[in-house]
Amino acid sequence: MNKAELIDAVSTKTGLQKAEATRAVDAVFDAVTGALKAGDSVSLLGFGTFVVKARAARTGRNPRTNEPIEIPATKVPGFKAGKALKDAVN
Repeated sequence: MNKAELIDAVSTKTGLQKAEATRAVDAVFDAVTGALKAGDSVSLLGFGTFVVKARAARTGRNPRTNEPIEIPATKVPGFKAGKALKDAVN
């Protein structure tokens, strides 16, 4: 499912117009993104938790030249599925 399909599903399930559903989906994405940027986690009971994880600096290898390269430390978004979501998938 891509974003357009998600918007269609929200519109169908809620009875909202497509433009309203688009604004609602965008608002949810913006809220999650803003919280993660601020270093907070977003917990949605029964669905899962979005968190920011720290990835340490490390030495990698260039596959073409086989030379070592330094990969800098970075922050990456992560998601841990909740029990209800896991049960729904299985």
